[in-house]
Amino acid sequence: MPDDPREHHQRPSAQGSRIDPYVGAYAERAKGMVASEVRALFAVASRPEVVSLAGGMPNVGALPLEQIGEIVRQVAVEQGGTALQYGSAQGDPALREQICDVMAMEGIDASADDLIVTVGSQQALDLVTRVFIDPGDVVLAEAPTYVTAINTFAAFQADIVHVTMDDDGVVPEALEESLANLAAAGRRVKFFYTVPTFQNPAGVTLTTERRRRVLEICDRYGLLVLEDNPYGLLRYEGERVRALRADSPGNVIYLGSFSKTFSPGFRIGWALAPPAVRAKLVLAAESAMLSHSSFNQQVVGRYLATYPWQEQIKDFTEMYRARRDAMLSSLEAQMPAGSSWTRPQGGFFVWLTLPEGLDAKAMLPRAVNERVAYVPGTGFYSGDHGHRNMRLSFCYPTPEQIREGVRRLVGVIEGELSLRDTFGSAIAPPGSSADAPTPDLP
Repeated sequence: MPDDPREHHQRPSAQGSRIDPYVGAYAERAKGMVASEVRALFAVASRPEVVSLAGGMPNVGALPLEQIGEIVRQVAVEQGGTALQYGSAQGDPALREQICDVMAMEGIDASADDLIVTVGSQQALDLVTRVFIDPGDVVLAEAPTYVTAINTFAAFQADIVHVTMDDDGVVPEALEESLANLAAAGRRVKFFYTVPTFQNPAGVTLTTERRRRVLEICDRYGLLVLEDNPYGLLRYEGERVRALRADSPGNVIYLGSFSKTFSPGFRIGWALAPPAVRAKLVLAAESAMLSHSSFNQQVVGRYLATYPWQEQIKDFTEMYRARRDAMLSSLEAQMPAGSSWTRPQGGFFVWLTLPEGLDAKAMLPRAVNERVAYVPGTGFYSGDHGHRNMRLSFCYPTPEQIREGVRRLVGVIEGELSLRDTFGSAIAPPGSSADAPTPDLP
């Protein structure tokens, strides 16, 4: 008797496995969605005795929690009829007007009609990539660049081409050379992704002169710029710089977020785009999640309307400045010769380069054993780069914890240097993998 066709329908494919019978059915773009071997180390790093210099988590404990609780109550009681209902995929109109006021602090003259509210700026990044990228298209990005941007571009099967950076941000000559080479090869470049102010992970800021040159180069090649700016208002020294969008409104999509200047828990970000692009982003958002949280948007809107939020940003700035200073002074006092690091004027991160012969990823298990954690630099590149680098975050630990964390980290590095000098190279501890991918972190 022939097999029941229902059995064939339910049976795992020939390419399946006993663990995952659907492995042969996944889309091509899902192949890169694999668990990180290093992620287990971060479960250990979450223990209270471990000083984590890894994740870029804002210190929400500095927020006026009682006042925010009252704002939440008021929205529920006074605006519940709309706050608890479906909303627009473009976002609450009143909040979009308020976001324009926030962006004006960095020189942007915007219309609320050209804004779309998103679930954090990460969803904005996803929507832009969804709208523009076909498999095989090229995305230009700084080297290094934001780890989750790499994952987003890879999920849509883009080819990521890195552009060299230094302490003044992306190098314009390197950007132009990349564009010329790609054009000669017949490759289609869709946009240049940049975090120009207090960059994640490097902490550097693109200078005013380089901003002008980057915009001129991209305009000459007809290349869209995707400006990601979650940290721009958190400046600890120096003069505030104008956003790229402020000087090129027709050629820049600007991504912003309240995650660093208010709270990541409300998941409110936005994209400011040319009108035709904005319309596409709204349609993409509708297909992805129908509408955003009306409640969260109205809470953020009432916070902006009733609380001195600019003073709150100043409070955050003072708190984070003290943490940054603690990290920089500790590195200066303790790091061995051959090390170097960036000196950010704002934001959350320091980018550290280890002495020759050391590998930050191979060293991570030993560091966690010594109760300190960081993010290896390899996760911030699409290729095999960044082995001597690590990202250190100073936003969440106290200054005392930062100093202790650096002390522990220096002890690990000195131990690795001793191994290098004895055996010719540092040795990874058993069970580690220098090839393991880096976990996704803010």
